[in-house]
Amino acid sequence: MKGLCILLVMLLLSACDERPTSTGKQSMEAPPTDTVESLLADPERRKELREQCRINRAKLGDELCNIVGEANTKAFLGDGEVPYTPPAEKPAF
Repeated sequence: MKGLCILLVMLLLSACDERPTSTGKQSMEAPPTDTVESLLADPERRKELREQCRINRAKLGDELCNIVGEANTKAFLGDGEVPYTPPAEKPAF
């Protein structure tokens, strides 16, 4: 009898769990329209998305925020292929 009561309580508690029938996260399921190249071409959009990712990353989704981060890195560092040019004369220490 005691085991049956425990089983019924567990069954009732598991039935009370709220689970959404459909996920409302369509932004995460749909592929983002912004690419790294498009964000590099539009700095205002990149700045706006960067701020939104900083405030609420869960709403925008990790994929879009990662693209924004990569675009910011490329905008700041460039392509990374800057040749080193040493000075013409050696420095005097």
